[in-house]
Amino acid sequence: MAASTNATGRLPASKGLLRPEEFAQRVSFDEVPASGPAARWVERVWSSRWDLPEGSVLTTSLLPHPAVELTIERGELSRAGHTGDGVWLTGVVSHRFDVTLRGRGGVVGMKFRSGGFTAWSGVSAHRLTDRVVPAAERLADTESLRRLELSASDSAAALRDFVEQRADAAGPIPELVDRVMTLLRQPALTRVDALAERCDCSIRTLQRTLRRYVGVGPKWLVRRHRMHDAVAALDAGATEGLADLAARLGWYDQSQFARDFVRLVGVSPGAYRDRSRTGTGRAGLADS
Repeated sequence: MAASTNATGRLPASKGLLRPEEFAQRVSFDEVPASGPAARWVERVWSSRWDLPEGSVLTTSLLPHPAVELTIERGELSRAGHTGDGVWLTGVVSHRFDVTLRGRGGVVGMKFRSGGFTAWSGVSAHRLTDRVVPAAERLADTESLRRLELSASDSAAALRDFVEQRADAAGPIPELVDRVMTLLRQPALTRVDALAERCDCSIRTLQRTLRRYVGVGPKWLVRRHRMHDAVAALDAGATEGLADLAARLGWYDQSQFARDFVRLVGVSPGAYRDRSRTGTGRAGLADS
């Protein structure tokens, strides 16, 4: 099957996918908001399928979100040095995240709400930061995980059932975490001290709570949300100058913005903007 006939053209609703047009052309993707009891901890359930021509390779790059993912994976997929069929947990990744696809395969996953995985499981999110591990290493219910791995006809339903089995023992996401994530949607919020003031708590309280429930600190969260906004603006063909974009999103100057952008995305903001305008693919992204 040709790769182009397998794609639906749909893109993930959340920001962070670099060069989204190429992804839409070659990967069939679908997602739905979480429903039922699982929605207390889970943001969305998603699936992807690919069927690439022999010898073809697709590397998708993402700017990570502050969320843990639980996935059932089958086929030729590799990321962060891990590959193979199974049930995996992926923690918050503090740098650009590259996923390489070959041949044929598919993934069904749950994206937990920020703080949701720890509230549901009791496992501190910082134990998963920058890690991809078999789910059995962090979740004790090995028999249920085995059934997840073997699920074929409706893996999304199996994931929801797995989460809901633990509902009675799970706790709520702390109000502070929910408050932080709501405030970070505002592009004008660019400083940690302003975030702490809006939350009516100390910076230390923010750091301690977010490290446990999200896996990263408030400075990372603020900076990453504004970088998501910057990439989304460039993908959308923003006409404002790069210096104005940097200032609007909280960088001290264009040079600082450019350094952070290159460190995370792999190319300069100008080069990324030009590639978005011309439709050039991912080729040429440097390693982060």
